[in-house]
Amino acid sequence: MTERTRIKFYQTGTFTVGNRLLGEEDRTVQSRIERTNSLNSGHRACQGCGEALGARYAVDAAMRAAGNRLIAVNATGCLEVFSTPYPESSWKLPWMHSLFGNAPAVATGVAAALRAKGRADVRVLAQGGDGGTVDIGFGCLSGMFERNDDVLYVCYDNEAYMNTGVQRSGSTPPSARTMTTPAVGDHPGNAFRNGKNVPRIAMAHGLSYVATASVADLRDLETKVTKAMGISGSRYIHIHVPCPLGWAHDPSLTIKVARLAVESGLFPLFEAEHGKITGRTLIRRKVPVDRYLELQGRFKHLFGEHPDRASLAAIQAIADQNIMEYRLMEEPVSGGGSVGT
Repeated sequence: MTERTRIKFYQTGTFTVGNRLLGEEDRTVQSRIERTNSLNSGHRACQGCGEALGARYAVDAAMRAAGNRLIAVNATGCLEVFSTPYPESSWKLPWMHSLFGNAPAVATGVAAALRAKGRADVRVLAQGGDGGTVDIGFGCLSGMFERNDDVLYVCYDNEAYMNTGVQRSGSTPPSARTMTTPAVGDHPGNAFRNGKNVPRIAMAHGLSYVATASVADLRDLETKVTKAMGISGSRYIHIHVPCPLGWAHDPSLTIKVARLAVESGLFPLFEAEHGKITGRTLIRRKVPVDRYLELQGRFKHLFGEHPDRASLAAIQAIADQNIMEYRLMEEPVSGGGSVGT
């Protein structure tokens, strides 16, 4: 296990930007003039779209790691719709649109074709939202994992089917209001104990690399994509991307909302190799889940004049369990697992 150095940024009382305090080798891909801008301007994402940020960060990092020799396969969903309204495209790399549920299978075919042509220098990236990954494309994804096809799959998780009207998906959190889990009845919002944890399912396939990431931690996200691109076989990265439209939060708060998900323990950042957790990002300052939930209109029914304290306590228990299970507040011992930046 390689231990990463945690980089701390300090406010200097000047207009100095954090990346400018670092040496060239430590700067992010997004801070470099040679970044590819693979998802270019002109797309039609909503203001504050976390998925647009996540895709730009992930694909630019993958392009740099692959020497700009990368083919992307994109499932139907928000990312595909806002980036490629026919006949336009915001993509600056070879890019293929698949059906909602077969992006892993199409990417597998691309990888097989490259192998048949002897093109070991070209890598394959498959990507989709939680709908096309956690639900509709789950069978194809598991098949890709089982065969260990040489594809990096990235899921941009905004926790619902946002493009089709904000319907519940298999990654929608408990109590969240969607069009199919309205805030009505004795237990409003999405039911507890529904859905599936795809990063853990990917780990159960014994993949060489599985990781979670957040748009709130650019360095960590880029590091994990870069590491995944240096590995052969199936790899999986699950990126948390807030959606101002579906989550009903202020578009200017996308990064703050994402950061609170991490700092509360509701979205743990970790990496795993061959089914074993090998690294995690420690929580710097633990915050109660209320801080995260109250910024989002989809959880508005939990607050107000008569707060739903039972549901809030149950969500807090989920976060506390994550903190304990992933050891998110324990400093590593000498020789222990690596810690993300």
